[in-house]
Amino acid sequence: MDHLDFRLVKAFVTVAQEGNVTKAAELLNLTQPAVSLQLKRLSQDVGVTLFHRTAGGLELTRDGALLAAKGQQVLAQAAEFRQTARHLSTKLRGKLRIGTIIDPEFTRLGAFLQALAESGPGMETELRQGMSGEVAIRLKRNELDVGFFLGDLDDFGTSTDAADTQSEAQFFIKPLSRMTYRVVAPPGFAGMVAGRDWKELAELPWIGTPSESVHNRLLARQFGGLKQNIVALVDQETSMLAMVRTGLGLSLCRESIALNERQANGLVIADGVKLETSLGFACLFARRSDPNVSLAFDVIERIWRGEH
Repeated sequence: MDHLDFRLVKAFVTVAQEGNVTKAAELLNLTQPAVSLQLKRLSQDVGVTLFHRTAGGLELTRDGALLAAKGQQVLAQAAEFRQTARHLSTKLRGKLRIGTIIDPEFTRLGAFLQALAESGPGMETELRQGMSGEVAIRLKRNELDVGFFLGDLDDFGTSTDAADTQSEAQFFIKPLSRMTYRVVAPPGFAGMVAGRDWKELAELPWIGTPSESVHNRLLARQFGGLKQNIVALVDQETSMLAMVRTGLGLSLCRESIALNERQANGLVIADGVKLETSLGFACLFARRSDPNVSLAFDVIERIWRGEH
């Protein structure tokens, strides 16, 4: 086959996903006979039987299933090609100021910056490291264009709900990943944290963090009116863990790090509590359609879908 007709591939993938020509035709805005003809043409072009007819509709053959998976990849790559071409045609220029948080491996920062450079070669990037709350504040002050964020952006502005009107929604956020936080304690605290709830843990000594940090916001929401016994204040996760290792007090940290610290340094994980939050990528709602910002969101979505 010398030439691949993308219309045939799209029709085939849509029918494969729906398992029904009628439903696929509706999605493609085509007639049922037209879709059936496209399937027949593709089958002849590739020399493979794509479907078996069953009482319930169409069922993919083994070869058809393999081609359907490959077809989905081809269509995704074609969409990526069109997006890149569209961005290049707008002659992206200037600087994209990116707010970064925690470690770059976790946010996939390296892959993001590489893909960004390939998709928008005329654009310069500037990184500004900080805490999630600082990202929100800098977005509001127009000191950043986009940024990574942990937790709930509604803590720093009005709603992030895209269903709200533009005047009500201050931030636009793309969720990237869900994550769990655990409470870690020095080895000598094992008996004090085992089976304890938040009220009991609040009375123990804690390593505190600034209000802009996700640790502070998560714990403040959990403790409510309870007074947390803070014995030291730090703004870096590495410093927090160092203080826990020396026996100073408790700290909140990502579950993956907590498990590693338990294995490597003997830290104890409080078994009665945990907190869930999310990693997102954000901008001001009013700027979500700016060419540079739009490109950044296209690229970050692709990176976190694993298409890089």
